[in-house]
Amino acid sequence: MRTAVLTGMFDPFTRGHEDLVRRALSLFGRVVVLVSRNAKKRALLPVEVRLEAIRACFPAEEVSVVPLEGLLADFVRRYESPVLVRGARNGVDFDYETQLCAINRQLGGIDTVVLPASGEFSHISSTFARELIRYGKPLEGALPAPAAEVVGRYLHGHSDPSL
Repeated sequence: MRTAVLTGMFDPFTRGHEDLVRRALSLFGRVVVLVSRNAKKRALLPVEVRLEAIRACFPAEEVSVVPLEGLLADFVRRYESPVLVRGARNGVDFDYETQLCAINRQLGGIDTVVLPASGEFSHISSTFARELIRYGKPLEGALPAPAAEVVGRYLHGHSDPSL
């Protein structure tokens, strides 16, 4: 059985991300979601909250959710027959993912499958969801309900006025 590996910051984990994980699960049978830190970006949510939000969406399924430490190419060597699964909402995303495909192929010999976003989720991005959070708007439709609950608990217990 091949293992689908999905990576991203998932800041926050959106309905589009959830759809991508479910589609990868149906194609490959086993999914590992790697939650990364990006030194170039300041995350709204701590890694621990992002991990918890994703795990809440897949409590009894063949989905592992772990933080990514180090290079992706090194991490995926832990799995038998890994394949990266990436999503693309539009042509700009696809161009970017094509570059990443080449890098990961060169660094680790890892194949990548790029799945186009499902139509009903093509407008949802983590950036959009962060804006909803910043302005106190409802998260229904943007985040899966279990993820929205985890994020909501974190935000209610967090006193940072910049949120």
